[in-house]
Amino acid sequence: MTRADLLAQLDAYQAADEHEAAMAARLREFVAAHDDCFERSLAIGHVTGSAFVIDRERRHVLLTHHGKLDKWLQLGGHADGDSNILRVALREAEEESGLDGIRPAMEGIFDIDIHRIPARGSEAEHDHHDVRYLLEAGREAPLRITSESKALQWVALDRVAERTTEESMLRMVRKVMSRYH
Repeated sequence: MTRADLLAQLDAYQAADEHEAAMAARLREFVAAHDDCFERSLAIGHVTGSAFVIDRERRHVLLTHHGKLDKWLQLGGHADGDSNILRVALREAEEESGLDGIRPAMEGIFDIDIHRIPARGSEAEHDHHDVRYLLEAGREAPLRITSESKALQWVALDRVAERTTEESMLRMVRKVMSRYH
């Protein structure tokens, strides 16, 4: 996948609501304007890839209690120069969970979010232009917590709101529920 491929995916993407549509338009403009949009060194922000990993029964999602942000979130991370954001999401999901056999649950982009990352150390506050994919995995395999998280847990979709009030997380839950339930 190239930058042009991501732009084509963004052109085809159907946002869930006006707020997400505005973020999708901003993300498209950002990718079009910055050849180095996949590089962490782009100080104003960069494209990241996230994985909303659901179980095969589509009743649970794998959440991480993020170590630095101290929030329950989906798995994901920096592209580090890789323009294939689906590959980034798959890699990050496997690295952050220890699960093998994670695969796409649908074709194309699942969700889009742009969020501010606070300044930390020598890194200035910046935006993550997050492209999210819906992935699936089995819940039977053991999870492996990495240094990036405080905990990993399969959470029933109807209980995610007990862990987070982040609208983008709740939007992804609503999308899964409307698609599969």
